[in-house]
Amino acid sequence: MTATAKILLLGSGELGREFVISAKRLGAHVVACDSYAGAPAMQVADEAEVFSMLDGAALGAAIEKHRPDTIVPEVEAIRTEVLKDYEDKGFTVVPSARATLMTMNRDRIREVAAAELGLPTSTYLYAESLEEMRAAVAKVGIPCVVKPVMSSSGKGQSTVREPDQVDAAWDYAVAGMRGDRRRVIVEAFIDFDYEITLLTIRTRDGVVFCDPIGHRQERGDYQESWQPTPMTAQAVAEAQRQARAVVDNLGGYGLFGVEFFVKGDAVIFSELSPRPHDTGMVTLVSQNLTEFDLHARAILGLPIPVITQLGPAASAVILADRDGDDFAVEGLAEALSPDAPGIELDVRIFNKPTTRPYRRMGVALALARHGSVEDARAAARAAAAKVRLNHPK
Repeated sequence: MTATAKILLLGSGELGREFVISAKRLGAHVVACDSYAGAPAMQVADEAEVFSMLDGAALGAAIEKHRPDTIVPEVEAIRTEVLKDYEDKGFTVVPSARATLMTMNRDRIREVAAAELGLPTSTYLYAESLEEMRAAVAKVGIPCVVKPVMSSSGKGQSTVREPDQVDAAWDYAVAGMRGDRRRVIVEAFIDFDYEITLLTIRTRDGVVFCDPIGHRQERGDYQESWQPTPMTAQAVAEAQRQARAVVDNLGGYGLFGVEFFVKGDAVIFSELSPRPHDTGMVTLVSQNLTEFDLHARAILGLPIPVITQLGPAASAVILADRDGDDFAVEGLAEALSPDAPGIELDVRIFNKPTTRPYRRMGVALALARHGSVEDARAAARAAAAKVRLNHPK
């Protein structure tokens, strides 16, 4: 494949937007698809299509219309059987139709990791009704974490700490589900020191890794991330071993965001996304090549040089606090003015057309070349707090 490939991008959020920019810098022609017009990636792509990724007929029609060299999923809820049909016809699906199926469903990728590969995971059970979930919680024990098997950005995820929270956790999971699978995973709560994302790139020349990324979540969704995060050499090696095992099992080429819990030197597999990861937005300032650059190069079969860390860096999300379709972004000048010397700041506004409570509307980025990770985290949080979404009354 050459760098002049036509890419059909399925899902056009903020991660897709940055991927389009990276791919077009390499000469690709990108058709951005999503369920609504004016999605972030559509604004920078060559062409756009509006349809639901769960509409198999519409998905097939888009593939037939554009005849892409590469189909790149950027969302979880997709008719994977359609992707498999077109892969069988000779189309390239990134990283593969099987990988998309395995990773869009938490239960399937968990079975790959735990049952096929024998990787350490939390204790877990599945449930397809409230009654089954009550039984699963009783077996797994409290506290436990409840997640829809298919969702994105932490939607529907909650922690059950008391018996009277079980029913509400089921309702919340059902409300946050994507797709048409009414199923949850109930996981025993893990006593971990911290969480990481290990960006893992599978290329034609082998598997390479970025430095581990630490992150903090609220409501199951990432709020800030930082790179590098302190880890023992033993823990890094174990995370890389597990990540390599999973991506080699899934096959194909591209960047994978592999999530782990870490306790001392022990590393426990959590989840995997076969695409750039939201916590990896920190790489927009932390590395010589961003996660989006790396994904594009791996997909297009282009060389990847040594990945260089530029210094301690961090990202902090900019969230909406209400529903609205008439708003202005303010405070950028203040956000881009560092409060401390030696800090480099940047802000990326995603240009989403509407707001809703807790929706990610942008990200603040900080690089502390001669400081610490804590310096970068503090600067990113401060910058994010200065960006305001002004809704007219």
